Amino acid sequence: MNVSVELTLSPLQDDFEAPIIAFIKTLRASGLTVLENPLSTQVYGPYDQVMKLLNSAVKEAFIDLNQVVLYLKMVKSDRSDYEPHF
Repeated sequence: MNVSVELTLSPLQDDFEAPIIAFIKTLRASGLTVLENPLSTQVYGPYDQVMKLLNSAVKEAFIDLNQVVLYLKMVKSDRSDYEPHF
């Protein structure tokens, strides 16, 4: 079963860019399909692999940051090839 996950990591601190970049680099290094835009990062792949990645990457980010919010949306399918029809 494949999933698509949209993530937005929001450190609640003045120096927020470095932790976001580190988080995205961790996701990129996974070998899964990772796409980015200015507001979020999407990860696509088999459920077990994506969840294993998220478990470790989110835990690492939460340990490194005192105050942080993570927005996450998940869809049961691989939507990496989605193109708008309008």
